[in-house]
Amino acid sequence: MVEVSGYGNLQAVLNNVYKQYAESNPRSLDAYNRSCEVMPGANTRTSIHASPFPLTIERGQSAYLFDVDGHEYLDFLGEFSAGVYGHSSPVIKKAIIEAIEKGWNFGTKNMFEDQLARSLVQRFSNSMELIRFCNSGTEANMMALGAAINFTGKKKILVFSNGYHGSTILFLNGSLKHTMNPPYEFVIAPYNDIAGTDSLVKAIPPNSLAAILVEPMQVSGGCIPGTVDFLRHLRELATTEKALLIFDEIMTSRLDYGGLQVTLGIKPDITTIGKWAGGGMSFGAFGARGEIMEWFDPRSEKLAHAGTFNNNIITMAAGVAGNAIMTKERLTELNALGSNLMAAIAKTIEAGLSVPNGSKTQPKMFVTGRGSLFAIRFSGPESGILRELFYHHLLTNGIFIASRGFLALTLEITEAHCTRMLRVIEEFIAKYGSALL
Repeated sequence: MVEVSGYGNLQAVLNNVYKQYAESNPRSLDAYNRSCEVMPGANTRTSIHASPFPLTIERGQSAYLFDVDGHEYLDFLGEFSAGVYGHSSPVIKKAIIEAIEKGWNFGTKNMFEDQLARSLVQRFSNSMELIRFCNSGTEANMMALGAAINFTGKKKILVFSNGYHGSTILFLNGSLKHTMNPPYEFVIAPYNDIAGTDSLVKAIPPNSLAAILVEPMQVSGGCIPGTVDFLRHLRELATTEKALLIFDEIMTSRLDYGGLQVTLGIKPDITTIGKWAGGGMSFGAFGARGEIMEWFDPRSEKLAHAGTFNNNIITMAAGVAGNAIMTKERLTELNALGSNLMAAIAKTIEAGLSVPNGSKTQPKMFVTGRGSLFAIRFSGPESGILRELFYHHLLTNGIFIASRGFLALTLEITEAHCTRMLRVIEEFIAKYGSALL
């Protein structure tokens, strides 16, 4: 066990870990330094940044990633939930190749978009009658908000602290000095707090609430599930206020066939999806009942929603293939595997960090989430350092997750892979146990 106590000593351990990481990954370091010459922070995607620098991946196969330094990693991140099919699905690969052999960038409708729309409307029939495509979850949520404001004729939008709806609609607690949120009339309420939410809604002018935008589980915010009572209350509140309830299921849509809303038994007015639903390609979509979506019908001359790549051939073909793969049975198996792994991790933490009877001390390491999406988290003043130590411990042992501790299982992950993950976590607890209590 590494004997660590106090912030300074723990930081020294992390500094040494960073040094060893740099020595083991010279080509990734070189790639990072070269990219810094042409991109701020060496990337064009904030979420992939890692300290002291991120790995540069050369290729992927099944459940594995291979970096430019020749290291192999078991991928438990799954492209932040978008890569649920793994890195080499023959079905999706075949669909893309067959599609582009006939050309791309047609500038009009293609044969795949109707197929994808039908499969998604059928899957999300709880809340969707009609659907439109875009290129990201961020765009989908922007379109949903625009629809709500125009449909209701009102301006206020109820959102929740620690929520993330894309790079231009985020309310993460204390993680950024500035945001690029549009100047909408946001009302930020506490998540999972019915009384706190109600008090804020009562304080706004009557008949001014256009929409309630909420994640059924705050995935980027730490995989915090919304309680059933809280989310059902939001449904009732939206109905009372004549506002539209928007469920951001960009990521949680893979937690059940039809999304987490089906599990919860709640019918939102608008649903946004993305990530995996485009076959792992760039994709976002929003759908609702006909009277809302009719505003986007060009024949209505109400709202314009253009986008050169909204129906791009690659995404449309991959999406059709991917949705055929993601049957209810496959989803059930995947989320059961995730639930079992999450429970096993919690048990491993409890067993490895046994607390004396009567003690009020709680382990500084814990797991939150649902099904195949969850996060391993840390608390206390050294939580950031512990998170970094955990991330690098996994990398050293050939396991890849998000640096913030987020995991998203893919269809390629097996029971044996989960057993390997548990063993590596046990080793981390054995090594750093004194710092985790």
